[in-house]
Amino acid sequence: MTKTYQLQSQSWMLAEETRRVIEALSTQGQDIRFVGGCVRDAMLGREIKDIDIATPDHPEIVIKLLEAGKIKAIPTGLDHGTITAVCNHQVFEITTLRVDVETDGRHATVAYTDNWEEDAARRDLTMNALSCRLDGTVFDPFGGVQDLKENRIRFVGNAETRIEEDALRLLRFFRFQAWYGTDVFDQEGVSAAKSKAHMLKGLSAERIHSELMRFLSAPDPMPALNVMLENQIFSSFLPEVRSVDCLAAFIPLEGRRDPLVRLIALLEGGEVKEKRSIPDRLRFSTAEKQHFLSLIKPEYEINSSTEKMLFQEALYRIGAGLVSDLLRLQMARDGVNFNDENARSRAKMIEEWRPVFFPLQGRDLIQSGIEPGPKMGRLLKVTESWWIKQSFKPDQEECLAYALKI
Repeated sequence: MTKTYQLQSQSWMLAEETRRVIEALSTQGQDIRFVGGCVRDAMLGREIKDIDIATPDHPEIVIKLLEAGKIKAIPTGLDHGTITAVCNHQVFEITTLRVDVETDGRHATVAYTDNWEEDAARRDLTMNALSCRLDGTVFDPFGGVQDLKENRIRFVGNAETRIEEDALRLLRFFRFQAWYGTDVFDQEGVSAAKSKAHMLKGLSAERIHSELMRFLSAPDPMPALNVMLENQIFSSFLPEVRSVDCLAAFIPLEGRRDPLVRLIALLEGGEVKEKRSIPDRLRFSTAEKQHFLSLIKPEYEINSSTEKMLFQEALYRIGAGLVSDLLRLQMARDGVNFNDENARSRAKMIEEWRPVFFPLQGRDLIQSGIEPGPKMGRLLKVTESWWIKQSFKPDQEECLAYALKI
């Protein structure tokens, strides 16, 4: 039986753009509701990210209603019944109520419905099955509000059935546990995840990558990670994970919450050659892959005891961000924290570092009579090394004099 609650007025609900979209969609008295994350987060008093709306009208009708209201309609997901509305630069995702006709663990064939409970029943978690009208009336068919209050992450209906419909829900279960739960887990959900973990092999790399990064961005993913490791969840998609100890030590040290660097800590203990395939296997972006590889096999060995001059050279050549990541990762491996004087000193060097640029260029040597070629390249390299050892202080004139003296 669906329970109802009253949500206090929200600024995003009262906004002109929201009201225009709702009014356009409900011109014939349709029951239009907000669904998904915006309702869940509003109930918790959290900042919302996206505004999702559900309607009993089919997509082609939704487009006509929006256009009649002078609102831009983009058919972004017609196969899934989704239209994107843009009103004064505010984006709304509008989806027709649906039921699953057929699922295979990766994709679903859907049919449209006008039954709100049928639509809610196809959602993954109880807290994601809430819907809300513009007046703040919240509809809760599966106890999601109580689960929110108790920080309980629970599947809608039978947990195994939900995962069989879409295996990504297995990872979403743990991601939501990390973001909204505690260290107490719904045991039906954990048991279902363990028994269905093999289904993760059938998911696309892109979906796993996206979910993993969102999961590792949680303030404290450690309770969920511990349960995943205990129940062999990683074996199907990231078998390189063998321990969470390094990540547990790293999180209190991290300067910023970066899921990619956290992943490096999570992978601690494996061989570099084992890890090299991960960026391609999980379809990292070019930038992500480059950063990942620079962390698993760094150009410089950085730790809290790294000699000052070498530390400065690393800051110059590879940048403060990467040096900071390498320092904190190695501190986690070594069991060192910022009570250590050396660690504090190196962290201060990173904080105070400002990029510097080698003042001598090839054209300066050419103007002094040095011909272009290997000799000039060697002169620049040797002079740059000398400049670094002088703590980057010599100016262009001094660097040129040193190069010519060589």
